[in-house]
Amino acid sequence: MSMPYDQLAAIRLGFGLSPRLAGPADPMGVAASVAGAAPAGDIVAMDRVREMQLELRRLLLASRQGGKTEAKAYRSYRRGMNDRYLGAIVDRFARIMDDPSGFGERLVAFWSSHFAVRGGAPHANLMTAALVDEAIRPHLSGRFADMMFAAETHPAMLVYLDQVRSVGPNSVMARRNAGKAMGLNENLAREMIELHSLGVGAAYTQQDVEALARLLTGLTYNAKRPEIFRPAQAEPGADTVLGRSYGTGDRASLDDIRSVIEDLASHEATARHIARKLAIHFIADDPPHSVVDRLAAVFRDTGGDLGAINLALAEAPELNTHYRQKLRQPHEFLAASLRSLGLTGDDIRGLSRKQIRQTLLNPMAVMGQPWARPNGPDGWPEEAEAWGTPQGLAMRINWAMRQPSRLVQRLPDPRDFLVIALGEAASEPLRWAVPRAESRSQGIALVLASADFNRR
Repeated sequence: MSMPYDQLAAIRLGFGLSPRLAGPADPMGVAASVAGAAPAGDIVAMDRVREMQLELRRLLLASRQGGKTEAKAYRSYRRGMNDRYLGAIVDRFARIMDDPSGFGERLVAFWSSHFAVRGGAPHANLMTAALVDEAIRPHLSGRFADMMFAAETHPAMLVYLDQVRSVGPNSVMARRNAGKAMGLNENLAREMIELHSLGVGAAYTQQDVEALARLLTGLTYNAKRPEIFRPAQAEPGADTVLGRSYGTGDRASLDDIRSVIEDLASHEATARHIARKLAIHFIADDPPHSVVDRLAAVFRDTGGDLGAINLALAEAPELNTHYRQKLRQPHEFLAASLRSLGLTGDDIRGLSRKQIRQTLLNPMAVMGQPWARPNGPDGWPEEAEAWGTPQGLAMRINWAMRQPSRLVQRLPDPRDFLVIALGEAASEPLRWAVPRAESRSQGIALVLASADFNRR
């Protein structure tokens, strides 16, 4: 399908078209726009999350020992933490509304799924948001190795994959607590290799996983301590991962972990694995070898320069030749719908807590994508079958019929909206049906619920 590049890029690489914004007209502009997704404003920072976690713990103990006043203080503080997390979610949607390209925010979503974590308790939820602000956004156009190091050593990842429970069998801590059950936990080591770098099926062994797990001991999280590496917990001595030795002497170091991550990030298998994941996410569930080969070559030749890879994606002819090969995930569907309706970031930030849940969070959950709650460390699935379920599609139709009129004071003419939402890409059946809608709300729903809109 032939269409103007700015429209193609907004739909394929971003979160769709907006009547308010004109995206970059060339690949260089689209790649450069990623800088707009860097950390900004009131980010969620781990220093503050630790403080809040400790304060909530203090208030909980006080509520158990005290009366109604202490219990009320605990509930109020917990509610404040939940509101802070809700604010972080709203900020994600708001930034999507105001990003002319949308490519940077799509990359935030992609890499957040690649380095997937999951919350639960108020502080754990905030930690997942902190990982996005501290480990993902700063590195969108930087080196993959730097993003990987920031993500693997982030407290959200250490807690999610139980790295905090991993203790070197011969560490100082193990020797001091000989009577306690302590040992290695391989979760982080396995996911670093299988999911975050080389990929399942690459040339590694269980011995490599075990050696990496020993090397990673010492990485931990304690709300009372700012440091993420505790030498007393680390296994002393050298370990061999993928044929290379790391660590010397009796004192483990965070530098050893940085070194192994550098090597994992620059591995040939990693180049191929990351290239294929990007191609699957942005091009097609079964992407052509051509785009995977090109992205892998750029990754390999530039040492994992994500800025160069972003440009290669923006230049990919497969964006056009494989148009509508992807079903938008629920998050994408809602964000694209809001953009097409012309909402601004301030509009999103002005929604009440109830509106946020009714308009965004509850529909996403029904569609199968509860916010920041992937089923496992492999993140959100990509295949259309995961999202094209009867329940999920029914919720999309229901949302398209009910929510636009609640969000926009006066709905646009459906004939105009067809062009706003789809540009020159609307199919003939949809062009025929929309002008014949019985009402504006029905016409808008026809567009948003259509296969034209739900596939990109």
